[in-house]
Amino acid sequence: MRSGNPALSDSTFLDPGSGAVVSRGAGAMTLNGTVNKTGLPLLLAVLTAAFAWNQALTDTGERASGARLYLWGGLIGGFVLAMVTLFKKRWAPVSAPLHALLEGLFPGTIPALYEARFDGIVLQAVLLTFDTLSALLFAYRSGLIKATGNFRLGVVAATGGTALVYLATLVPGLFNINIPFIHDSGLIGIGFSLFVVVIAALNLVLDFDFIESGVEAGAPKYMEWYGAFGLMVTLVWLYIEFLRLLSKLQSRN
Repeated sequence: MRSGNPALSDSTFLDPGSGAVVSRGAGAMTLNGTVNKTGLPLLLAVLTAAFAWNQALTDTGERASGARLYLWGGLIGGFVLAMVTLFKKRWAPVSAPLHALLEGLFPGTIPALYEARFDGIVLQAVLLTFDTLSALLFAYRSGLIKATGNFRLGVVAATGGTALVYLATLVPGLFNINIPFIHDSGLIGIGFSLFVVVIAALNLVLDFDFIESGVEAGAPKYMEWYGAFGLMVTLVWLYIEFLRLLSKLQSRN
């Protein structure tokens, strides 16, 4: 069982002591339970995203002085709680909702800045994200897409490569050194964003498969919250990548 999502790794459903999947009978993870628990983090993220949106821009549409605070607060706070959830899965019923609250600050601040430049871009990104989620869920449940071993390996490798590329461009960016092409609105930049959107979307298939595997194995009930947390991570990533792609496309107009 593999997933490109770092929240859903090979050992996600394994007991740290014995290394085996532990069944909990009536208290086991269910698919409906995971779906229901995904709703609360999603709602919390939307609420804090709306708050950050209102705080990120002034009445004249300019970036507010406190926008950077919400941006970095969401990034750092969300990262810390993500690490807590990754290493303390039993805490997921508490840490996953808290993570969603802080994570929402980031996809609330960034889209506000995009919207100030490109009217309507956020609604387009939201619709594309949930349309992609629905389409891939249908494709997975109907058997049109199967998470085979080679499929998993390819998506995981592509996800890791994308992460390395972003890391390689992030560090120079801290010193105002911009890496050309992939972040521009040229054909190479648009092609790169299309590639990353596809990889992020395919990670949803691996997330579905991994959660289903946990349900079939009878993983503990708290793993429903953990599965919801992992799915949220991928959805936010996909949403941000759609924003980046749309902004590049609109910059060419």
